[in-house]
Amino acid sequence: MVNPTTLPDRTLEQACTMVLFMALELSDKKWKLALSDGNKRRIVTIAAGDLVALGEAVAKAKARFGMHGVVPIVSCDEAGRDGFWLHRYLLHCGVANVVVDASSIEVNRRARRAKTDRIDVEQLLRLLIRYHHREKRVWSVVHVPSVEEEDARRLHRDLERLKKERTGHRNRIQALLYMHRMILHLF
Repeated sequence: MVNPTTLPDRTLEQACTMVLFMALELSDKKWKLALSDGNKRRIVTIAAGDLVALGEAVAKAKARFGMHGVVPIVSCDEAGRDGFWLHRYLLHCGVANVVVDASSIEVNRRARRAKTDRIDVEQLLRLLIRYHHREKRVWSVVHVPSVEEEDARRLHRDLERLKKERTGHRNRIQALLYMHRMILHLF
């Protein structure tokens, strides 16, 4: 164990301010991770839901950035169809995670912009670093519901989806019946 009083001021300051930033762009098959120490950056792709690979990517990034011992990890991901299970897992692992409203992320409205997971995760990482440095109006943070509240929402959403499917099937059947009725009237 190093005695903090024997470290030079600059090293002590670096040790106190070391943070690993991690932004996650989630999709069906692959997740993009952007990891940074505030200066250097590392982009990694892992299989969706592979928590072991996520842990390995974090460990490799810490080693690459020269972060030894316990280093606070700050992360963010966009609220989406996956729900909040990943947020709860990250909190359980000691990661300070923020769930962001995707529609609140700033974009240049005048310029045409490419849309890829890599570009999105890099943008998320830049905004996370700004947010961590007390720039709070970068995005809107989503209120994470409890597990019970999330389950209650899921039932309601499933019912809405089934009603839409029922309406679509009904309309298709009615269109087919109408088409066959019109064909019978022609002959």
